[in-house]
Amino acid sequence: MIPYAELEDFFSSLVATAQERGIACAITSGMACVHFGVAATTKDCDVLCDAAKSEDFRELIAVTGLRGLLPTYRGNISPPLDARWMQGGWTSHFTWKTKPEDTCLDIFGIAPRGSSPWHQELRGIYAAPNVVAEMKRTNRDKDWPFATALGGQMLDEGNVNGWLHLYDLEVLRLWSKQVAPPESLAGSRPLLRLVPFADTLRVKRLLLAERVFWSELDELRVKIYQKHLRSYTAAVRGASAGRRNLAIAESHELRLECALAHLPTQPLRDYGMERMILEAKTNVGVTVGPDVLEWLPVAENHFYGL
Repeated sequence: MIPYAELEDFFSSLVATAQERGIACAITSGMACVHFGVAATTKDCDVLCDAAKSEDFRELIAVTGLRGLLPTYRGNISPPLDARWMQGGWTSHFTWKTKPEDTCLDIFGIAPRGSSPWHQELRGIYAAPNVVAEMKRTNRDKDWPFATALGGQMLDEGNVNGWLHLYDLEVLRLWSKQVAPPESLAGSRPLLRLVPFADTLRVKRLLLAERVFWSELDELRVKIYQKHLRSYTAAVRGASAGRRNLAIAESHELRLECALAHLPTQPLRDYGMERMILEAKTNVGVTVGPDVLEWLPVAENHFYGL
């Protein structure tokens, strides 16, 4: 496995070079968590990129070598890095065939669960903690402590929006003894109306409901994309049969043809954001209880850019 310091230097250089060329982009997710001191290490890199600059970024990636290796699109499943699909929330995947493990790069045009323009909240080559924390509201248990840690950092810095990212009861109670959350935030996260969180069991249950809600919403999002990927992946596999490790430029043209035939550019919009939210709430009502629904966070604003 390539040492983390080497990976960090490599991807930092890639993103810094892109920014110097006028490509709005930023490292997010795991590598950003390491940079902000809330994670120890990570194997891959996730990057947010202005969808309108997809072509420029793809051309830069194509000529950026790691240990003497040029990258390729990863497997048959990766959509093309093209503005039309990036604006619809698709993610493109690239890999450098390093040994013993591949080095991977995932590129987002839209920040999942983002509530604001991510490119206006940069910390140098990194997305801001608020953006990273929103992206960490996933269906994976391991992501939630990172969201809480980032929220605590934001509060340390005087950013009251950190209250929106605290999912640990003890952390919530600790902060409530120091400063009260603004009433305005309770409109987005009703649980904050319960400060100072004296009813421990109730708050625990509502925190569980919040996590289940975001998890259900993330699972729905993933399923919608995966549904369309099946026919696309089969088409890419057929079109690239016998042509292994194609250069990015050649593979891109092949994937564009397959995407035009099989991948809708706006699958979430086609499905309906309100429909997704309603389905996620319904699932929470069944698994946690209907009485918690009025306390769920407002998710309608977390599809920014779609």
